[in-house]
Amino acid sequence: MADFVYRTVMRDIKQNILDNKYEGMRLPDERSLAEHYQVSRSSMKRAMELLSQQGIVFKKRGSGTFINPLYLKNQSLFRYEGSNLGLTDSLKVPGKKQGIKLLSFSVIKTPKGIAQDLFLKENDFVYQFKRLRFLDKQPFLIETGYVPIKIVPELKPEHLKKSLFNYLEDSQNKVVTKAFLNITVEPSNAEDQTRLNLKESEPVGVMEGIFFLDDGTPFEVSTMRIHYQYMRFNTFVNLNK
Repeated sequence: MADFVYRTVMRDIKQNILDNKYEGMRLPDERSLAEHYQVSRSSMKRAMELLSQQGIVFKKRGSGTFINPLYLKNQSLFRYEGSNLGLTDSLKVPGKKQGIKLLSFSVIKTPKGIAQDLFLKENDFVYQFKRLRFLDKQPFLIETGYVPIKIVPELKPEHLKKSLFNYLEDSQNKVVTKAFLNITVEPSNAEDQTRLNLKESEPVGVMEGIFFLDDGTPFEVSTMRIHYQYMRFNTFVNLNK
């Protein structure tokens, strides 16, 4: 499916920023940008919102939109290119190719703890899946997820060999925009050591999350076990309401 127009615009603006095409670290106004890219004002607004959410640009009241100088100093902190919170877009690493191996896929009755997190009844059904993620054929993350069948009733194993969140957005126009994450580090277990090529003495990062659609519906409960060498967390804090 064709990419959304605002993603294309956003990527082009990011490249223009890197190529120093905006004088004074300031972007043109949204109307001018929309006319330049020949897109609707709503598409342009969405592209600018994403750039702002990522911390790449910021608005100064009464003055315009400016480039965040930290983006130019450390672009590796800002490699996200998508419109949702999926790992496929948020783990972009220059020069490295991502891969996904589906380890298991099944339909089960919702476990008690998962049912509470997803606001489901215990007789509701969910997809349970496990995936192994790679960067240049190096395994770095084991992901176990639970997704309500009623949200994506036509989900198939082949969809999980690519970005699940992008499939949801492209097929149903639903976007995952919020998440509650808990990040810890613990000793690696036997599966971590086998699948992530870890020694018994080496730790593993653990990230547990509940992901929400833009309308507030809980979409997925996920546990990610991450090779410690890839366990880095960066955040952009915005207190504007």
